[in-house]
Amino acid sequence: MPSTSDHLPGLDIPRPARPSHFLTVDDVDATGLRGLLDLSHRAKAEPAAFRGRLSGGQLGMIFDEPSTRTRVSFEAAAWALGMLPIALRPDELQLGRGETVGDTARVLSRYLSALTIRTFAHGRVEELAVNATIPVVNALTDDHHPCQALADVMTMEEAFGSAARRTLAYVGDGNNVCHSLAQAAALAGFTLRVASPPGYEPDEAIVRDAQAAAERWGLGGRIELTEDPIAAVAGADAVYADVWTSMGQDAEQAARRAAFRGFQVDEALMARTGPDAIFLHCLPAHRGEEVVDAVIDGPASRVWDQAENRLHTELALLYALISGDWAGERLG
Repeated sequence: MPSTSDHLPGLDIPRPARPSHFLTVDDVDATGLRGLLDLSHRAKAEPAAFRGRLSGGQLGMIFDEPSTRTRVSFEAAAWALGMLPIALRPDELQLGRGETVGDTARVLSRYLSALTIRTFAHGRVEELAVNATIPVVNALTDDHHPCQALADVMTMEEAFGSAARRTLAYVGDGNNVCHSLAQAAALAGFTLRVASPPGYEPDEAIVRDAQAAAERWGLGGRIELTEDPIAAVAGADAVYADVWTSMGQDAEQAARRAAFRGFQVDEALMARTGPDAIFLHCLPAHRGEEVVDAVIDGPASRVWDQAENRLHTELALLYALISGDWAGERLG
């Protein structure tokens, strides 16, 4: 008898020799991103097509930090696909008592069909993926937030028909969300203008690699950096804000508030954008800091559509990674 099942637990799907993971946006190419977005739009328009498609499967969800959107959207997506979602906290796992990440990945691969993890160090996710024999999804690390970027691009496509050749102005901290948007810009063909104060720019290596990918794919993607939020939003099709102080940075709050003074997205800043510009925010929002109520609650805001699209993009992502049906051919 074989020492391990040749199928994913609970599913009539062969266990892949090399599972597909989604740790960063550039784990897919431009064709793969397009396939995920097409599946996402279909999931939103035709939810019945996906209902129960992974019935019998199990989704493990490790949360090393609190979550609202990520926790609920992944759990809802799993249920819609017919999977059992299992949320796991550090105090419920032997990870918190010294078991290695690699051993945890090997064991969970025998029980689960896929695994998501929301944590701090990106290396922790990479180590899980190296040792797992099931798909691993990065649900957020300090360096990347690829699932958020999927929902962001989907929301731009809903607003404009296509994200290609559009300009997204990102005003604020060059953080994990910014990094994933830079990678998405290269694959989806839009310009990302990042306005950050000195010392808070996105990681140079990630930007450099994204720019190289944009040139390689030749779809019109660009990443531009500035310290001037007014220059960033001039004529932009969309403006994106995120919190100035993320989880784990509480000790820096006063310094960050001082550094980001002048980077608030208010009505005056939005008035400098293109005529049909939209506003995006990954949430949670610190109202009165990075954005004012009049913008996030105003007619340009697509924030709630953006939050909803986390569900549809994650459902599509789980379906594609687990089934291998990236084009949706088995959906009928």
